[in-house]
Amino acid sequence: MTAIALTIAGSDSSGGAGIQADLKTFAAHQVYGASVIVALTAQNTQGVRAIHAVPRGFVTQQMDAVFEDLDIGAVKIGMLATVGLIETVAEGLKRHGAKNIVLDPVMIAASGARLLEPDAVAAIREHLFPLATLITPNLPEAAALLDSSIAETDQAMDEQAEKLAALGAANVLIKGGHGSGEVSSDLLRLSGGTRQRFNAPRVETRNTHGTGCTLSSAIAANLAKGLALPEAVGHAKTYISAAIAAADQVPVGHGHGPVHHFHHWWDRTDGSKP
Repeated sequence: MTAIALTIAGSDSSGGAGIQADLKTFAAHQVYGASVIVALTAQNTQGVRAIHAVPRGFVTQQMDAVFEDLDIGAVKIGMLATVGLIETVAEGLKRHGAKNIVLDPVMIAASGARLLEPDAVAAIREHLFPLATLITPNLPEAAALLDSSIAETDQAMDEQAEKLAALGAANVLIKGGHGSGEVSSDLLRLSGGTRQRFNAPRVETRNTHGTGCTLSSAIAANLAKGLALPEAVGHAKTYISAAIAAADQVPVGHGHGPVHHFHHWWDRTDGSKP
């Protein structure tokens, strides 16, 4: 059987995040990738210039076409800019009995641009939390979902994970990439209350465009391949850490460049093999 994962997200015209990053990540994990595009963006490594939401009816047609033909093993959800799109995607997921849903509640781009309407935050909690197998907010996104301040300690991350679970999220992964210190620590809170931390050395680089998209897609790819959730998260953490560490080997653009999705296969800049 071919492992298939679906990304439901926006298109990044510069190729570093969104649909493009998701499909690269699926391919890097030897998973076939399908897509439902919910928004078009005019952006590059320096910022987002414009967002054009795809009409809801066409999003429905994309979802129906994909689910009616392909055996989707996992779904990654990225940027959903409006309440209407959130409702449309939720309806489609329920209609088709989607499984292994990884929700990355994308709210703000690496450049600082806001990527969704203010009232869409409540809609994410109401319509997508109950459907998601896992939600993967970073520290600012977790705070926004809870209308709270950003967690600055491990204890605060634990408390916010608990609060997100209380809002209906089955499993919660709070990403610590926006934190400080030499270690980037992600907290996984499983249903039932079990917690597990995934740590990696913090890498000094400006090329972090698409890190959240890439991590959530890697988790979805691993779930599509049949891995259990903790194992899927662990493998994904290892992958994104290596992709960030290798990001400077393929410099792109004049701003926040992308991570290196194919670091295992491309030659290094010094001519050596990975």
